[in-house]
Amino acid sequence: MQTRPPGELVRDPRAAQAALTAVLEPLGSLCVAYSGGVDSSLLLASAAAALGVDNVLAFTAASDTYREDELAEARAFAARLGVRQVVQQTGELDDADFVGNPRERCYYCKRVLIDEMRRAAAAAGLAALADGANRDDLDDFRPGLTAAAEAGVRHPLIEAGLGKDDVRSLSRLLGLPTWDKPQEACLASRIPYGSPITAAKLRQVAAAEDVLHELGFAQCRVRHHGDIARVEVEPEQIERAVGESRAELARRLRALGFTYVTLDLDGFRSGSMNEMPIP
Repeated sequence: MQTRPPGELVRDPRAAQAALTAVLEPLGSLCVAYSGGVDSSLLLASAAAALGVDNVLAFTAASDTYREDELAEARAFAARLGVRQVVQQTGELDDADFVGNPRERCYYCKRVLIDEMRRAAAAAGLAALADGANRDDLDDFRPGLTAAAEAGVRHPLIEAGLGKDDVRSLSRLLGLPTWDKPQEACLASRIPYGSPITAAKLRQVAAAEDVLHELGFAQCRVRHHGDIARVEVEPEQIERAVGESRAELARRLRALGFTYVTLDLDGFRSGSMNEMPIP
């Protein structure tokens, strides 16, 4: 797989588009791991444009680890593109390796998803599998990339040299409604490594983040530390969180079962659980 050096950016969105198209066209047909997020939406739209909608399949996992509204948005976007979509229930919570929540949790989750995705691609007669990993993902702890590498899953955004900013600028150029969508991630990422993952914890986190969204905090996380909810909002919104929204935020999260509600003064950052020391 040919990739650009990690530090090299595609600044012009039209150059990014050309680079991505050059990666996609030789594939012929493609099954895309599609979550409805910013990255996979760009990949799906670009694949449909480069290969034709009849040669692309959107594979979407449905489970307790994803929000229901995310699935609805993913369905709507795939329909808008005219791309076939398979929505497959995946059984992460039946996998003891995943439920135990080791640091390699994402490896086990990705392995299950890829197995289901490969079956869907074979049934549709598609040649390749791909996901929406971007260049900046290479700078974080991403065990799911190991599972993808073992299975031969392609990463067209990485191969084209696109980082997060490139993905958003190109999405905006293409008029995709996801271009400014807040970052999303599997709900299991809110639970500290070593703390077992349960459906109840995932529902509690989703409900808590719904509260923050209702209060106007679009980009946020609620990290589940047992009785403690550690809230992350964007740094520029911390003052509002401890000011006008403090009392309601605390009251409503306690009503969901948290005893203590805390605010992380570093603010929102993707993958903050990876900051924990390795035991």
